[in-house]
Formats: sequence, C-alpha cells, structure tokens
Amino acid sequence: MAKDVLCEVKNCSYWAQGNRCSAESIYVVSHTGKMASDSKETDCKTFTPADNA
Repeated sequence: MAKDVLCEVKNCSYWAQGNRCSAESIYVVSHTGKMASDSKETDCKTFTPADNA
C-alpha cells in the first residue's frame, strides 16, 4: 500500500501542504470498465472541491 499519496489539485478539499492528500481513503475508477491501459483512462472519485476554490 502507498505510504504517501501526492496530489497537485490545490482546489480539492483534501489537498494539504506539500502536495499531500489528506483523505482517509482514495477511490479511483476506470472509464473503460475494470481495466485501464494508462492513467488517462482513470478518475479520482475522492475529489471534492474546496469551499474557497
């Protein structure tokens, strides 16, 4: 399991200083079913816009 989760989406409510993700868990889905061939075919469903965005 990943020790550190990095995120550059600063308008996410889980974004923390140092490009860290502060969410307790991460949910990533594929656009094409259960298999993805590269990162472009995936989305982070954990994203929630920050109130100040």
